[in-house]
Amino acid sequence: MKEETRKLIEKASRALRAAEVLLNSGDPEFAAGRAYYAMLHSAQALLREKDLKYHKHAGVHAAFGENFTRTGLLDPKYHRWLLDAFDERLRGDYDINANFESESVSLRIEQAKEFIREARRFIEKKQ
Repeated sequence: MKEETRKLIEKASRALRAAEVLLNSGDPEFAAGRAYYAMLHSAQALLREKDLKYHKHAGVHAAFGENFTRTGLLDPKYHRWLLDAFDERLRGDYDINANFESESVSLRIEQAKEFIREARRFIEKKQ
């Protein structure tokens, strides 16, 4: 595993822990944002293993879809989760009237956990 990949997986895990803390503290919209970042950093880690690096969210989203889900390397649900989580993050960050249910954010956090596990599994299998 490349050093940058390892750091991105660690960052994803920290974002996931932050999401759980925020949700448990009664801040579901901010928890949703951290769950998104857990997925984003996992996607970046996978791309780094292919020597691909993007600075914009849209670049990561597109490259992840192209290199991992369209090729059949990973289940397309991970790409859908990443895109849906991004939309939620935007709504939570910018919509002052956004209302997030704890149950739906809890589900997003579970998806982020699975996303990280799958990224780790894929990278370790590659070794």
